[in-house]
Amino acid sequence: MSDTSSSDMSYRVTADELRQFIERFERLEAEKKDIADQQKEVMAEAKGRGYDTRVMRKVIALRKRDKDDIAEEEAVLDMYKEALGM
Repeated sequence: MSDTSSSDMSYRVTADELRQFIERFERLEAEKKDIADQQKEVMAEAKGRGYDTRVMRKVIALRKRDKDDIAEEEAVLDMYKEALGM
């Protein structure tokens, strides 16, 4: 009988731990949604003040990247544009 109670206890502990992981993940998902909503509000405010939010998003993406990668990409882009007469 002790084997059964031991495995029941193990199951309960595992179930409780699993529930905790799931609840933590769900809380993080809710926080992520709140942050995304706040980001949308920031962009809506910027757009309302006349800023081009599409360009702003590009600038934000560029700020995340390494400067050398950006310089290399811009050099290749310039070369391609020149080849096409742009």
